[in-house]
Amino acid sequence: MKGEKKVLLHICCAPCALSPLKTLRESGYRVYGLWYNPNIHPFTEHEKRREEVVRFCREEGVELIDLEEYPMEEFFRRVVFREGMRCSLCYAQRLEKTAAVAKKGRFDCFSTTLLYSKFQNHEAIRQQGEAAAKQYKTHFLYEDFRSGWSYGIEESKRRKMYRQSYCGCLYSETERYRSKRLKKKEEK
Repeated sequence: MKGEKKVLLHICCAPCALSPLKTLRESGYRVYGLWYNPNIHPFTEHEKRREEVVRFCREEGVELIDLEEYPMEEFFRRVVFREGMRCSLCYAQRLEKTAAVAKKGRFDCFSTTLLYSKFQNHEAIRQQGEAAAKQYKTHFLYEDFRSGWSYGIEESKRRKMYRQSYCGCLYSETERYRSKRLKKKEEK
């Protein structure tokens, strides 16, 4: 049906890539990975996630394009004073880069593992993906990977993958740990 169409899959982290990779392969796609996540903070967290993605791709036989970039400053410039829109702006930054790489590499389409998460705004991801595809004259493959949520969690634990506890940016890290601290205070 889809034959050997090449899809460039933006990977935010290895655990989130498990279900999308399985789904895309079952649909007949040849999957290539892309590591580009300037939102992940701090740099040590970025590197932990990157190393796990490299290991995962090697184990799965997925060719990984690791841009080896960390333009964190660009991420902050995009979101400063627009923190309420930060997720949409973050999606745009990562999907624009993915679309540019997909166009240059002559991929049939591109997608993202962000579509696996129950915690991400799928409509915003779709809008940003389609906008990036239009800008770079390529195709965004929207696929709702959330049906594989349980599989991804169980498989990542079975494989002893590094599993992070927040989305990636400084804001999400602060929200995650601030809420834990507040909860502890309320319990006292």
